[in-house]
Amino acid sequence: MIKVVGVRFRPAGKVYYFNPLHFSLQVGSHVIVETARGVEFGTVVLAPRSMEPSRVPQALKPVLRVATREDEKNEARNKEREKEAYKICLEKIHKHNLQMKLVDAEYTFDNNKLLFYFTADGRVDFRELVKDLASVFRTRIELRQIGVRDETKILGGIGICGRPLCCHSYLSEFAPVSIKMAKEQNLSLNPTKISGVCGRLMCCLKNEEETYEYLNSRLPSVGDRVTTDDRLKGEVQSVNVLRQLVKVVVEVDDEKEIREYHVDQLRFKPRRKKDHHKLSAKEMKELAALEEKDKGDGSSKLEEN
Repeated sequence: MIKVVGVRFRPAGKVYYFNPLHFSLQVGSHVIVETARGVEFGTVVLAPRSMEPSRVPQALKPVLRVATREDEKNEARNKEREKEAYKICLEKIHKHNLQMKLVDAEYTFDNNKLLFYFTADGRVDFRELVKDLASVFRTRIELRQIGVRDETKILGGIGICGRPLCCHSYLSEFAPVSIKMAKEQNLSLNPTKISGVCGRLMCCLKNEEETYEYLNSRLPSVGDRVTTDDRLKGEVQSVNVLRQLVKVVVEVDDEKEIREYHVDQLRFKPRRKKDHHKLSAKEMKELAALEEKDKGDGSSKLEEN
């Protein structure tokens, strides 16, 4: 077993493991660590614990020290300098007439590198921009192109649920999301209703996927023929997935009526895989494009430590 401590460098960011050495660390403690990007200021989100060697990176770097008051002041100064760097970079982008959207600026703790995050529709030749920025800031400059999911994760916002965005508040990594998840939950397949602020499929579609898959597997489909426990045969009119209730049109004394049964009171063939929504060609095209964008936007380039 190897002793590790989990450290995060930005809100809802990825958790990285380090060797805590002899330091007494608790959740919320600030630490100084060395990463591939240089010396960084991080926050402990997982207290020191023992883990299997297979779950820990081979080159486990140690915590350099617990952050002092001077370190915290330095980090605060860096945050102020990042705002100024953002404004200057924005001016330089306009000067060079580049088709790119600046999202954020970030200094490493030791000021050894200044990173600028941006989005763009395609490749951007920013070599002249880098030279211009290097002459202003006198440090190493890195421009990193990120996707719209990462942009939304940085900027944050409010979702259609009225709560802060999952990716900005607690979701450390993006989970693969598909149209199938929306179908399984009987949601409207209108692209505008199942897309998040970023324009991609909402991450929260993943939250209840397993529950709905299990509950739907126990239910018949609308239009299926079923036999009830009181020996009546009928056709399924509607289903209540969460309550596991089924409304069936049955014939009693030559008259049709609708009765509600629990799924355990019915006998039927296993559910067939089919779509529950009739979509126009335009909607199908929009959904296909949305899902294709999602596949290409799955891995985050926001943090590479």
